[in-house]
Formats: sequence, structure tokens, C-alpha cells
Amino acid sequence: MSRIGRMPIPIPAGVDIDITSVSVAVKSGTGTLSQRIPEGISVRREENDLLVERESDNRTLRSLHGLTRSLINNMVVGLSQGFTKRLEIVGTGYRAVASDDTFTISAGFSHQVLVKAPDGIAFSMDGPRMVISGFDKQLVGETAARIRRIRPPEPYKGKGIRYQGEYVRRKAGKVGSKKR
Repeated sequence: MSRIGRMPIPIPAGVDIDITSVSVAVKSGTGTLSQRIPEGISVRREENDLLVERESDNRTLRSLHGLTRSLINNMVVGLSQGFTKRLEIVGTGYRAVASDDTFTISAGFSHQVLVKAPDGIAFSMDGPRMVISGFDKQLVGETAARIRRIRPPEPYKGKGIRYQGEYVRRKAGKVGSKKR
């Protein structure tokens, strides 16, 4: 039995859940998210908890049991608390400016790079860190990855855009040759 799939999903106050035979929709004041439920997996509400169950021990259903529970839990947590990713920009002259729903990034190119926020995503700055926040975990992670891809950290000086706390493995530079 899946350890993650067996855990109940607590439903916080202010979050409404609509369960049909093929999908689960989660609504709050922030927005609405929905997830399709695979055939053979069922979701039922029991007081202030959601329970995800499977109809058999089929290999495919076992693999989808925990996944479905995690996706529904991420929707509930996202609409009640939200998700954030922080990116650090490291390098001389590298900087970012947040304005409304746009990041203007100067990262060593001959031009500035403009990144528009998708619907449901908010950009802000926390000192030298870029903060990406929203209620959809997948969209927050994808947006952070797209921004990091603009200038990934390089291994020689460590310059670039990285996740907060990310370890960048450094390489030694060239070693000069001796004159004979």
C-alpha cells in the first residue's frame, strides 16, 4: 500500500472542493485549480479530510495512487498558503528589477531580458533575490526554471542565476605552463 496515497488530505477553512467521478476541482478566494482523476482511483470526502483510494493492487494503479494524492494535496496547499521559489543572481553587474508583472534582468548580455509573469504568478524582489510566487506549484517551478535558463550558473566563477541555496560545483581554471 502506498504510504503517501494512504495519508488523508486536510481541508483548511476557506477552500471548497468539488469532486466528480473524473476530476477534482479546488476553489478559494485566490483562484481555481482542477485535476483529472485516473480511472481506477477514487476520491471521497470524509468530514474535513479527502481520502484517495484505488480499486485494486494493479501495478499501474499503485503507481498512480500516491501521485494523484500528491497532486490534489498540492492544489489544496497552493490555494490556502501558496508556493514560492527564490532565485539568486550572482555576478558583477548582474541585476534584476521587478515591476508589476515583469522582471527586467541584466545578466551580462548586450541587452536586458524581459520576463513576463504568466497568469497566477507574482514577481517581487527581496534584496538580490528574485521571488516567484503563486498558487500553482507546477507553474511556479516552471517559471523559475525558465528564468534560471536565461543565465545558468557557470562552474568557473559561479556567476549566473541560481536557486537559493543551490550548490554550484566549481572547477579549477587553467594552470599556467612553466617556461623551459
